[in-house]
Amino acid sequence: MAKENNNDFEASLFKTADRLRKNIDAAEYKNVVLGLIFLKYISDSFQELYDKLSQDSFSDPEDRDEYIAENCFFVPKESRWAELQAKAKLPEIGVYLDDAMSAIEKENRDLKNVLPKVYGKANLDKASLGQLIDVISDIELQAHSEDTKDLLGRVYEYFLGEFASAEGKKGGQFYTPKSIVKLMVEMIEPKKGRVYDPACGSGGMFVMSEKFVEDVIGGNIQDITIYGQESNQTTWKLSKMNLAIRNINSKFVSWNTEGTFLKDEHPDLKADYILANPPFNQSEWGADILAEDGRWKYGTPPNGNANFAWMQHMIYHLASNGVMATVLSNGSLSSTTSGEGVIREKIVRDNLVECIIALPKQLFYNTGIPATIWILRRGRDQKDSQTLFIDASELGYMKTKVIRDFKDDEIAKIEETYKRWRNQEGYEDIAGFCKSATLEEIAEHDFVLTPGRYVGIVHEEDDDTSFEEKMEYLTSTLAKQMEQEKILDDEIKEQLSKIGYSL
Repeated sequence: MAKENNNDFEASLFKTADRLRKNIDAAEYKNVVLGLIFLKYISDSFQELYDKLSQDSFSDPEDRDEYIAENCFFVPKESRWAELQAKAKLPEIGVYLDDAMSAIEKENRDLKNVLPKVYGKANLDKASLGQLIDVISDIELQAHSEDTKDLLGRVYEYFLGEFASAEGKKGGQFYTPKSIVKLMVEMIEPKKGRVYDPACGSGGMFVMSEKFVEDVIGGNIQDITIYGQESNQTTWKLSKMNLAIRNINSKFVSWNTEGTFLKDEHPDLKADYILANPPFNQSEWGADILAEDGRWKYGTPPNGNANFAWMQHMIYHLASNGVMATVLSNGSLSSTTSGEGVIREKIVRDNLVECIIALPKQLFYNTGIPATIWILRRGRDQKDSQTLFIDASELGYMKTKVIRDFKDDEIAKIEETYKRWRNQEGYEDIAGFCKSATLEEIAEHDFVLTPGRYVGIVHEEDDDTSFEEKMEYLTSTLAKQMEQEKILDDEIKEQLSKIGYSL
């Protein structure tokens, strides 16, 4: 079999899986599919070590401790993929799968209350479930020379995005578009230390950080430690599975119903890198309860909008030389409501705001409004107190009828502009795209940080045509168009008169 392009393969696989969904809602079906992909992953990992231990006369392949020592999940016999695949056509397959998930959780403390046990539900067609098992089994045929587990990781990530797209607004609550995550990660370059996401969703920021460490700089994933928090339990489960498939330690990725503001799971954390896409313009977030909270160094955020609560929460958790990238709604750049303008001014005056990037609209699944990436850095010298503004609001292409996305070269353009500016290596202001502004210039704009105010507009090339020549051309063209309009009007009147109507 000729090897397909990865994207073609993953898209084809998703279409096949989606056809088996029938009348089940995408929000429910994603747990069915992603749970099976995860089960296939840990079963493959287990089997790989099992075969290795079987060849060692001093090892017992059924000894659970052997797997713990190798940081591998132990999969009991009834939960192994081959056992379940053999039962895929039986009407009781849903029960077998639920029992398999429970058995794995029992044997692996890190997976307690994480795996979906939804396969025995009456609304899930068991014949389709058996077919879905066969579809996921076929991933092995695609792997060829590459690691099956790596491919399963990519499939899991691709499916997360497709389910988020299918769910629309609800999907956006657990998934940030890959191109946005890639841009943020490659700009702040998490290399070594603690990486924190206070609204971590399904863990995309952590997965992309791992890819950056291993693929871009050739480092070791053990060089970073991740910390996260999520208030939605279902989303937290997705993140735990997503991270496990990538062999990323999720020990410090926590869940509670109170949420990050009311119950901070990492109160003493000082992170080297922070990456986040918190809820936009969140209201009723607990300002009345937290009015005197120590996190509000720059002012108490209004209860009607949590943008600057998220911002200050992250600044509070940022290490002395830490850097953060967060997505916020465009309102955070200009709002003066309930003291937000004062908070923004104080953050700017504290020399934290390194870069502001205006994004195009329709990038996110849960909202069509445009948003902004803020990059903040502690430890900047006063001589480096300028802020880079990038207006990327006209970039991107329509991936679907409702969703826009960035191309790789557009991501590279933004990233390279920022790095040239930061490293002082050949950066130049470009009208309509980027501008390095001083504190004095920002103050002249009353600390409104909308990039369009700073970058200006693109200067059009002068074609050396005089005003008189241009006007002569335009008026003659208009005269011809008006004459053509008269001919068309007469034709319409004539045709109407033939069927008994007149104007």
